[in-house]
Amino acid sequence: MATLVFDIETAALPIEHFDETQQEYLFRDANKLPDPVARHARKGELEMQLNLYPFTARVVCIAMLNPDSLRGQVLFTAEDNDGTEDEAAPVQFVPCMDEGELLTAFWDVAKHYDTVVTFNGRGFDVPFIYLRSALLNVPISRKDWLGYRFQTEPHCDLAEQFTFYSVSGRDGAAKRFNLDFYCKAFGIESPKAQGVTGMDVNRLLAAGQYRQIAEYCLRDVHATVSLYQIWKERLSGIR
Repeated sequence: MATLVFDIETAALPIEHFDETQQEYLFRDANKLPDPVARHARKGELEMQLNLYPFTARVVCIAMLNPDSLRGQVLFTAEDNDGTEDEAAPVQFVPCMDEGELLTAFWDVAKHYDTVVTFNGRGFDVPFIYLRSALLNVPISRKDWLGYRFQTEPHCDLAEQFTFYSVSGRDGAAKRFNLDFYCKAFGIESPKAQGVTGMDVNRLLAAGQYRQIAEYCLRDVHATVSLYQIWKERLSGIR
């Protein structure tokens, strides 16, 4: 069965994208605070959280790898094609004019795979791209990735697997950690090792450093592939 490992990067939409009523709704918690310093700080926190929601952010990159061949693509939004690609390279970096083109290209690839692997894709990546695709009227080729939770096909979410579906709650033996922590625990190079994290995406996007975002997203996917191989060899089948 063909398997695809993928990860997405998102960036908040400009505040100007939202009308006055929407902005009041988004920053209501901050506006309730009487102290101006606390209000400003809380507003900054809320602005950072806008990256997390498909109605306040957009997809700016999707990296994909076949875990068997380690071949794949990185789709990313860019104002222009910032380099000539080696067509023989195992991973192709593909700049897209906008989010709609990026999502269309992703769904065209996804339809050829039986199984997808993510880290926290059930809680974030998959619902995010489903809703962004719906908002942009981009046809979705695979609508079965949020099906029965307690199975690994067609969607294997490693965050679910390494917590055994949250069997011990938030603080038990199977507590959930982030990808960086799991990588370091299992001796995998962390995608954050080169100093870029998901918190940097907005800044890199504003600076026009689209390729850096794409390379960081690909490092996330390489780490997920390595974690997937460990899960398959050592933990797959545990119920």
